[in-house]
Amino acid sequence: MRYMLVTYVTKPGGQIDEVIELSKKIRQKDQQLCNVILDYTDKKVIKCIVAGNNVDKDWDKLDGYYRGIYPAVLERLEKEAAIYKKIKA
Repeated sequence: MRYMLVTYVTKPGGQIDEVIELSKKIRQKDQQLCNVILDYTDKKVIKCIVAGNNVDKDWDKLDGYYRGIYPAVLERLEKEAAIYKKIKA
């Protein structure tokens, strides 16, 4: 895996759910539907739009935020992204 895709879904009543997905590639539908796309191979923010607004695309801030919520997932993703980078090189 290389990318973390985050989508925010607003439910009736105003509750917002955060849905994450790990992916090897970014599909066109991901570019259109996902709110946040993080590339863990190149350590960069590809997309960050929350509530219709572009949000600060600082890698360290976003990584730190999601690492606080999903530490085990991101640890695994970083290991797989490092392997992907070696294969790609």
